[in-house]
Amino acid sequence: MSAIEPVPGQRPAAPVASAWRAALELLAEDLRGRDAATRTRRAYGVDGEQFARWAGERGEGPRDADARSVRRFIAELSARGAAPATTARKLAALRALFESQREHGRIAENPADLVSSPRQPSRLPRVLSAREVARLLDAIPASGPLAMRDRALLELAYSCGLRAEELVSLRRADVDHDGEQVRVEGKGQKTRFVPVGEHALAAVRLYLERGRPALAAVRGARGERGEEALFLSKSGRPLGTSDVRRRLKTWAGRVSAGACTPHGLRHSFATHLLNGGADLRSIQELLGHASVSSTQIYTRVESARLRKAYARSHPRA
Repeated sequence: MSAIEPVPGQRPAAPVASAWRAALELLAEDLRGRDAATRTRRAYGVDGEQFARWAGERGEGPRDADARSVRRFIAELSARGAAPATTARKLAALRALFESQREHGRIAENPADLVSSPRQPSRLPRVLSAREVARLLDAIPASGPLAMRDRALLELAYSCGLRAEELVSLRRADVDHDGEQVRVEGKGQKTRFVPVGEHALAAVRLYLERGRPALAAVRGARGERGEEALFLSKSGRPLGTSDVRRRLKTWAGRVSAGACTPHGLRHSFATHLLNGGADLRSIQELLGHASVSSTQIYTRVESARLRKAYARSHPRA
């Protein structure tokens, strides 16, 4: 049986061959040099090692693996039930792995470049209406440090269209109250400045004045140094992305907003801007997309909404 995925009761996987281990370490070094996100480095490392074990069982090293090897690996993943998004991610990791080898003169060409990514179903993001967003945010009271934090957190998420990772990376100094903007470290360590609405600024200001000091004091009582992170947990530590998702799920459940995620608020932010007349280039810059092609999904959201309205309303639809 192949070592693509561990199976309960199966013998432990063989160690990664030294040539593959060296290739993986070189990739990790290259990714760090490009300031790749921690999650990306971790995923590429796991996916690259998975292929290294698979190829090693077949006697192939980094110099031996070719496009046929990569295709067989991807085909076996698909046969085992891996989703197209999963195989596409693993193929991206292999492209990065072999490109690292090529750039350092270890191989002549990147075999993964010759393998096409599997087709993925086009999924439109779920978008909350402006009324649903207002109901969600207005349901969070300013009755205590945690509620003040959650209100500021989610107001800022929607006001600026921030990713969960960007939210938890914010520092107090990143919020420019006079300039009414926030400094955001996005993917690839790219910095952008995003305007902040008055509702979000008011919520952040209240949290900073009355909520955050109470949370920071929890750690201070233990003699620990205070953090500069903007959003703190009930133990006074910086929030994690899982905390953001959990708190949003809790508040969304209280107002019956359905399945709502931080990325759903981000989608809602972009879609509402588009509905209000903002152009794609502006939305691209606000979202921190490297290419406008990533932003064009929102035009499909709008087209889908119009088609539904047409089918529902036109007498001869």
